[in-house]
Amino acid sequence: MRQHMHQIDRPEQEKAILVSLKTSSDKDDKLASYSLLELRNLAETSGVLVVDEMTQNKDSADTRWLIGKGKVEELKQRVAEFQAQTVIFDRELSGAQVRNLEEMLDVKIIDRTQLILDIFAQRANTREGILQVELAQLTYLLPRLSGHGNNLSRLGGG
Repeated sequence: MRQHMHQIDRPEQEKAILVSLKTSSDKDDKLASYSLLELRNLAETSGVLVVDEMTQNKDSADTRWLIGKGKVEELKQRVAEFQAQTVIFDRELSGAQVRNLEEMLDVKIIDRTQLILDIFAQRANTREGILQVELAQLTYLLPRLSGHGNNLSRLGGG
């Protein structure tokens, strides 16, 4: 009698869209495409399934979104289309940019630096290594938490 193997329920792999900004100060097209390829490899190394990529050509970074408002709208459509849970940006984002994008897109927003720190966190084995990665992550996140004080203050007892 043959036994049927039951497939183990695994959580669905997190889907992500990669976003790159190419400004007029970025002279080398090959460098920009290599950077996006490297970001894809980093995302896959962290266990994320890359479902789409988007590049914006713009004179300079937008202070509110990094990319332009029209691209944010397009990105919102792609997030829905691909059912992505995460958007990964190829450039470092300010805390305000992360909050604006999370509010607009309703998905997790991370940048290249945070992705690299997440990979280190996944691979840290020793107690010292884990603590060093946690310290680096907290040091990186601290300036990005400014402005959340009002939101966090509502969590206190009444």
